[in-house]
Amino acid sequence: MRVTRCLRNVKQMLEYYSGFNPSPLSIKQFIDFGKTATEQQSFMFLRQEVPVRLANIMREIQLLPESLLLQPSCRMVCDWYMQSFDEILVFEKMDPPNSTVLDDFCDTLVKIRNRHSSVVQTMAEGVIEMKQSVKVDTSTENNIQYFLDRFYMSRISIRMLINQHTLLFEKQASKKNQEQVGCIDPYCEVVTVIEDAAANARFLCDRYYLASPEIKISEANGGGKSAPIQLVYVPSHLYHILFELLKNAMRAVVEHHPDTGDFPPIELLVANGHEDLTIKVSDQGGGVPRSVSDLLFQYMYSTAPKPSVAGDAPPLAGYGYGLPLSRLYARYFQGDLIVNSYEGYGTDAIIYLKALAKDANEVLPVFNKSCERHYQSTQRAPDWSSHVIGANSGGAGVRNLRTWSAGAH
Repeated sequence: MRVTRCLRNVKQMLEYYSGFNPSPLSIKQFIDFGKTATEQQSFMFLRQEVPVRLANIMREIQLLPESLLLQPSCRMVCDWYMQSFDEILVFEKMDPPNSTVLDDFCDTLVKIRNRHSSVVQTMAEGVIEMKQSVKVDTSTENNIQYFLDRFYMSRISIRMLINQHTLLFEKQASKKNQEQVGCIDPYCEVVTVIEDAAANARFLCDRYYLASPEIKISEANGGGKSAPIQLVYVPSHLYHILFELLKNAMRAVVEHHPDTGDFPPIELLVANGHEDLTIKVSDQGGGVPRSVSDLLFQYMYSTAPKPSVAGDAPPLAGYGYGLPLSRLYARYFQGDLIVNSYEGYGTDAIIYLKALAKDANEVLPVFNKSCERHYQSTQRAPDWSSHVIGANSGGAGVRNLRTWSAGAH
């Protein structure tokens, strides 16, 4: 894709770039590009692709209800995106790029990444502000859930592009792991990442509860492959998912067994197949009822108490976006995260990842008419009898029940 048309101002540019679909890449393409591409080639691609991804999600932000858009935190996020979009457009016409332009571009990407470092928390605060100021109906909640999934996925993808470029070409970039291609490890040892996440989760658990359950890891390497199990993946993404699941599991186990010093272990199974690499995290933390399990991936919902300003709430949970964000990280490259809970016993969290780098393609939100229609949909009356009689039917259910009762006598 090459964009050469000159437009007058940022709003026109926003409308223009949002007319292009993002170009999803596979992990294999990231690897191949990182090994062979020059800084100039990366510059030429990113100066077009980053504005497209920014513009697609910025146009979608405009479809949010005013009750959210008017909140201070949400306005702050919108300003950050507009500023970043404006800054990246500076490089649109710089052909051919010299060393100074390339350095400035890299610095701009770092500046954008730093500016957006607290976007998740700030947008979450905006949702809280909205809920405190207005009554939110089910339709609005559904639209916000739909938007946040797409908004945070877009953020993950933009940070992926920025991190790849800066790690490969930034002059002072750290080269700790010579085998890594940008932020991707072609030989990522899954158990090593699990152990790192478990160590940090146990540190937090020990710090607050003065105890923590053990971790047991087993591997099943299918197809006669040799152990340890390796994967071409972004270690930081995998760590994020595992750390969230393990700290949730540890908190549940310790709180479900408060009067014993001998906690049942948290068991992890890593299974490697031809198409999927699966990681199962199993705990005996009591589980949650089905009425709650449906809410686990809803933003701003949490089974833990909200952290207080005084800092006396558990540091392991309570912010409400850990699980939904972890699922987005899993889904970003065609994977998934599923949670199966058994009330009274425990929970299984299952991470699915693509075993082959060529199959692990980015999943990106696209701004189009279908997306717009989603935000325009209104709340519909229930069409199943499980709903409370009369709650959404204007009392018709109650009248029908009275008529039947009268006839019975």
